[in-house]
Amino acid sequence: MAVVQAILDGLMIGGVYAVISIGLTLVFGVMGIVNFAQAEFLMLGMFVAYYAWAWLGLDPLLAAPLAFAVVFVLGAALQHLLIRRVLKAPEVAQIFLTVGLLIVMENAALLMFGSGFKSVSTPYQTASLQLGPLFVSVPYLAAFLMSVASGLVLWLFMKLSWFGKAMRATAQDPMAAKLLGINSDRMHMLAFALGVGLTAFGGAVILPYLTASPTVGGQFVVLMFTVVVLGGLGSVAGAVVGGFAVGIIQSLSGLAFPIQLQNLVLFVVFIGVLAFRPKGLLGAAR
Repeated sequence: MAVVQAILDGLMIGGVYAVISIGLTLVFGVMGIVNFAQAEFLMLGMFVAYYAWAWLGLDPLLAAPLAFAVVFVLGAALQHLLIRRVLKAPEVAQIFLTVGLLIVMENAALLMFGSGFKSVSTPYQTASLQLGPLFVSVPYLAAFLMSVASGLVLWLFMKLSWFGKAMRATAQDPMAAKLLGINSDRMHMLAFALGVGLTAFGGAVILPYLTASPTVGGQFVVLMFTVVVLGGLGSVAGAVVGGFAVGIIQSLSGLAFPIQLQNLVLFVVFIGVLAFRPKGLLGAAR
């Protein structure tokens, strides 16, 4: 029964990992750029939700769409002002820009919010549901359901809307998309804004059981890259599979090893998978 409980906990955590990582793989899939500052947008989403709770009394789960909207606008501005200038530059220039953006955002947050940890208090913070012999933490379940809902909305947007189809066309063949009248610059802006906005949304929904700080991105950046590379960089479905896989591996490894070794077990599995399938679980060969 302990194994079943661990798998259930892993699924709850993995759903959140998936939604915060979808943004990273979406940006790469459409724009072909790896955003090393992606986790800093998660940090911004947490702070937007925190101040919405502190100033407006808004529950972090209800503030998640606000976090998405604020970071969406910021992401669109950053893409227009900075990111688009290096899309055709050598990869090293893209790395330097996004790593520099990471440093600037983290230090700007330290100046604005201070170095302390900030947490919220909600009525359901310590609540849990009992399903027979199993227990489900209400904050984890709420974050999972919100993450699944946002992922479903993104899937519908990409499949059914004109903008989603235009983004997929731009990702597949930018030149052909231009010939069909699609503005690739706008699609790149939309993809980047959506990508960082989804990550901020994920940051808001995990705030009830985590604390916000300017350096919180460091806790997630390696996990995010592990998720998207394990699932297949550029594959949204791969990010979902990778997120659940990482959550379950972490949770199961906690049964047999000290919590300090959770990530060690994860990376051993990660290296083993890539040794036999370098393109990831659902990634396409390039």
